[in-house]
Amino acid sequence: MERPARRRVPRSLRTPYAPALALALVAGGFAAWAGQDWYGAAHDDRAAYAAQRDRALAAGEQAVQNLNTLDHRDLDRGLDLWEASTTGELHEQLTSGRDGFADQVKEARTVSTARVLSGAVTELDDRAGRARVLVALRVTVRAADGTRTDKDSRMLGELTRTDGRWKLSALGQAPVGGAPAG
Repeated sequence: MERPARRRVPRSLRTPYAPALALALVAGGFAAWAGQDWYGAAHDDRAAYAAQRDRALAAGEQAVQNLNTLDHRDLDRGLDLWEASTTGELHEQLTSGRDGFADQVKEARTVSTARVLSGAVTELDDRAGRARVLVALRVTVRAADGTRTDKDSRMLGELTRTDGRWKLSALGQAPVGGAPAG
C-alpha cells in the first residue's frame, strides 16, 4: 500500500502568525462581550436609581448635620445654613421662629456640633421626588461655662427634591427600642 504523496506547502506560505491571529480573535471576542456588558450596565435603570438614592442620602445626612450644628458666635451663618437645607413646612417654621430662636441661643451661649455616624435611605420615590432617611449622629454641646455634653441620637428625615436638589421637609427623633412611632 502506497501512501499518497504529500503536497508540500512552501515555507513562505506557512503562517508563523497563527498564534497571534488566534489571540487577536480571542481578544476581539472578549472586547465585544465586555462592551455589550458595559453598555447594558450603563443603560440600566437600576444604576440611575442607585445614583439618585446616593444623592438623597448624602443630602439628607448633610442637612441633618446642618440642623444640629450651631455656634452662638456665628449665629446668622448657622441659621442661614439651616434655611438653605430645608424646604416646605419645616423651612417656614425655621424662618418664622428665627429671631426668637436666635435670642435663646445668644443668651445660652452654646456651641453645638453634630457628626453623622451612619445613615440610610428608608424610602425613595424618585418620580415623586420624595425620600426618607434615618441618620444616626453624635451631637456635642459646649456650654458657656465650658462643660461639654455628647448625645447620640437617631433622626428621621423626609426629603423633597426642589429644583433638582434634595432638601429636608420634615425632621424628628426616631423611636428607640420598642417605643412606638408617633
